[in-house]
Amino acid sequence: MPIIRTNSGIVTQINVFTVPEGGQQPLIDLLTESAEFASSIPGWVSASIHRSLDGTRVVNYAQSETLEASQHIINRLRLKGFLERNKQLGQANPGLYEVVYTLER
Repeated sequence: MPIIRTNSGIVTQINVFTVPEGGQQPLIDLLTESAEFASSIPGWVSASIHRSLDGTRVVNYAQSETLEASQHIINRLRLKGFLERNKQLGQANPGLYEVVYTLER
């Protein structure tokens, strides 16, 4: 389960992909496969995949225990070819983030 709280040390990679018409499901399938692979790597915390209702974007929300763990996971995904395959399915806009504020009901 994602951890969304301040001062947790958790690093979140948010990657917004723009996909061509009809391109959401192939990318979702690949991101699901890559999340399942990454889940066995030490330091991995969670992955959540979202699709836009207009069919043009897919968002991958992945968490790691530390920045170092995040970088290690990204490198392992790169070595296994997942990142190259992602490029073929959509235009990625990745970033690494930390939670600075939350408000709940």
